[in-house]
Amino acid sequence: MPDRSRASTFSPFVHSAFLWMWLTSLSSNLATAVQSVGASWAMTELSGRGEMVALIQTAASLPVMLFALVGGAVADLHDRARVMLVCQLAMGAAAALLALVAFRGTATPWTLIGLTFALGIGLAFYNPCVQASIGRLVPRAEVAGAVGLQILGFNVARSLGPALGGAIVAGAGAPIAFVVTAAGYLGAAIVLLVRRPVGRDPAGAVPRPSLTEAIGAGLRYAAGAPEVRTVLLRAAAFTLAGSAAWGLMPLVARDLVGGGPRQLGLLLGALGLGAVIGAGASHAVRARFSAETIIRGAGLLYGLACLVVALKPGLAASLVVLVIAGAGWVQALSGFSVTGQLWSPRPVVGRVAATINMVVYGGLALGSWAWGHVVDAAGIAPALAASGTAMLLLPLLGLAYPLPRHEDAPEQP
Repeated sequence: MPDRSRASTFSPFVHSAFLWMWLTSLSSNLATAVQSVGASWAMTELSGRGEMVALIQTAASLPVMLFALVGGAVADLHDRARVMLVCQLAMGAAAALLALVAFRGTATPWTLIGLTFALGIGLAFYNPCVQASIGRLVPRAEVAGAVGLQILGFNVARSLGPALGGAIVAGAGAPIAFVVTAAGYLGAAIVLLVRRPVGRDPAGAVPRPSLTEAIGAGLRYAAGAPEVRTVLLRAAAFTLAGSAAWGLMPLVARDLVGGGPRQLGLLLGALGLGAVIGAGASHAVRARFSAETIIRGAGLLYGLACLVVALKPGLAASLVVLVIAGAGWVQALSGFSVTGQLWSPRPVVGRVAATINMVVYGGLALGSWAWGHVVDAAGIAPALAASGTAMLLLPLLGLAYPLPRHEDAPEQP
């Protein structure tokens, strides 16, 4: 067994290749967070209907559900640095086009949705490359910590990015936010060109399968491994139930807080700040509690926070409970990701990670769409309260389908 006692929350940063990949992802995720605020508030102004506002989150998440498995196969078969570079350049081009139509005043709700969808396609191919590379960049004893740091970076961006995006939209308008988005993707591309931190796993004498064969092998493994099936089921339930806050936050800012883009950025930033705190504490939490206990506690914290915000307690109180909610959310997503990677053989880890992404983002996409319809039928407060109640009931699912223990995971070559 590896010596886990020497690993700490930040020890993976000692490995320079991992550090550079982390910085690349941070730049990209900051850009995505700024774009999300700009597009969400632009949609709120163009069409205030809950269904249309929630479709921004759906458009960002649905491509990952549709293309993540293909992206995972590409990550396992091809030069990951090259794939990541192409993704960053393509997302930068989409953000630049979004800025252009916004400056010209020709943006429509469907323009916002379509270009947000295009950015999501880039993420569908980019994220599996990052996740599949972690096992090659750090020792096995630090894989869980490296995954936690990757999620920490994502949530640092999700904390700072929305606040930055809200300030930009409030002070300069959505078009400038989209320009900043394009610049963030360009910065990530420059790091990839200069440092080239990741590549493709060596294939040795084993012939590389075709893309369709690789996808089929990944699906067969996920379907045949009980531990991975359990992770997928729990991830789907968690994100379907909890997606209301992410998809409907512009309406929370407008109707429950009585604010605008600056308040939207603060609310999303509070969720992100909580996620940063949760990710920073993930090593200590994993050392003390089982994966199942963490997931159950995370669902309870997140659900209670949604119920409190639905009661319209005011901006300050909402920010406090959303920090708590963000901490619970990231503990859960980190748990799903770490468990899936530890229980996957190295040759298919990219596809397993992509399958988990597919389920997580699919839950966000479909859940946001569904909760948007609930808002149009019943209002934002009842919809958010229903989402919180569903989260409080999720621990019951763990009684029948508990997550496998990290300590029982087999050694991987």
